[in-house]
Amino acid sequence: MRNIVLRGRKVVGGASEGEALVTRDRISGWGGIDPRTGTIIETRHELRGKSFKGKVLVFPGAKGSSGWSSQFHIARLAGAAPAAMLFNEMTTKIALGAVVTHAPAMTDFDRDPLEAIETGDWVRVDADRGIVEVTKKEEE
Repeated sequence: MRNIVLRGRKVVGGASEGEALVTRDRISGWGGIDPRTGTIIETRHELRGKSFKGKVLVFPGAKGSSGWSSQFHIARLAGAAPAAMLFNEMTTKIALGAVVTHAPAMTDFDRDPLEAIETGDWVRVDADRGIVEVTKKEEE
């Protein structure tokens, strides 16, 4: 098994780990997720029908309205939030969403997490140290 280390900038501190859920599509909060289950419900999204609950969510960034943060806050209250969030584009929308989710969150990586991480990889996030350790899933 191969391990990869990424370095990045902390958005929300803390440490967490879990299975990666990766998408190249931006995520819409308002109308794009079911905050009760953490399921992506946006019609044309590549992860439609998949839940980020307890997963390390790896994605480019947020899209849509300022309702993004409220939907992720509701997901946290419902116990359906991601374990951690790794994203490429920092915006005020995603910064507030990351804060209300209370999950470790990072951005500004030394290499693109969308290239280095695949759905199913095991990811350890230590946002306080700025380190993401990726254990690649076993090839079938």
